[in-house]
Amino acid sequence: MASQAPPNAVTVSLKDLQSNNVTLATLESAFGPDSLGIIIVTDLPPRFPALRRRVLSSSSYLANLPQHELSKLENPAANYAVGWSCGKETLADGRYDTLKGSYYAQPIHSPDGALEAKAKQLYPEVPEFTSENVWPEEGVLPGFEGAFEELCRLVVDVAAVVAGCCDRYGVEKLGGYREGTLEGIVRGSVCTKARLLHYFPPPATTAGSEAGDGDARPDSAMGVDDDWCASHKDLGALTGLTSQMFVDESLHPPHPTSSNTFPDLEEMDSHPDPAAGLWIEDRSGRRTQVQIPRDALAFQTGEALEVITRGAFKAVPHFVRGGKGGGKVARNTLAVFTQPNLWEVVEEGTGRTFAEMGVVNLRGKV
Repeated sequence: MASQAPPNAVTVSLKDLQSNNVTLATLESAFGPDSLGIIIVTDLPPRFPALRRRVLSSSSYLANLPQHELSKLENPAANYAVGWSCGKETLADGRYDTLKGSYYAQPIHSPDGALEAKAKQLYPEVPEFTSENVWPEEGVLPGFEGAFEELCRLVVDVAAVVAGCCDRYGVEKLGGYREGTLEGIVRGSVCTKARLLHYFPPPATTAGSEAGDGDARPDSAMGVDDDWCASHKDLGALTGLTSQMFVDESLHPPHPTSSNTFPDLEEMDSHPDPAAGLWIEDRSGRRTQVQIPRDALAFQTGEALEVITRGAFKAVPHFVRGGKGGGKVARNTLAVFTQPNLWEVVEEGTGRTFAEMGVVNLRGKV
């Protein structure tokens, strides 16, 4: 008997989401038990492509700042989950991961700071989510803070529209589901965490490695569970993802010009290795590569969403496979993890809060 073909990623337009023209069956195809757990949203606001390119270019510039500037951005007290982090996570074999750098920030703020103060009061032992952001000085990386937060707010705004459609599904399909549950979480949480990633060009292949082994080095784009070879699930509600940017740093070194400007970097059409990028593992164990268009966003399901929807929508394991060959090609991307506030109840009946899903998990899955 021929094996069943893997599911495809579902694509919808933002306009159709906003006008509730996306059917419940489409949402099930995107997020249900037999899905890839991802939806691609097109027809975004006109400013999105330029913002994406600006911020992803900044990822290369940031990662290549002098070490003394990067050190200013580190926050050991927050377990390196705020500001700059590189070489702090250990891999499955105990080695430190020095091949990618991350910049973390929480881009959503309450108008008067009351929610941030509440988080600090209730969870002083979780500095990963209660510490203030650490930004590069304006003279060091001009415009970075503003562009970063603007792009993240755009991602969260689109995530809230997706969440509203998920709420519509919940109200119609799940008895007792409270209207506006997920959209309220996405719009109102200061626990949302953004992670800007820079994969440094991989080192030359070492002697004795298997040149043709496609599973030799899957990289976890979310840096979770300290497992170099396994896929993972996100912890939050919806994870917003930009498409990846590949930059040949031998042709376009990520350093400022002589006049200290940081122009957008030239983006490669694709990686020389077609297997490089995001892969999703469905419930049958099949792995499917997902390509996100440059002018679109993708949203993945997280474990909190699975709990909130009582299993109707599933969090799906995924990983990012590093490219082979291609010289000095770096990879940049942005992930925005929309997550409930730490005190918010995610499981009706038990009263379990997002924090109670496990501080250890929180620390591993941002």
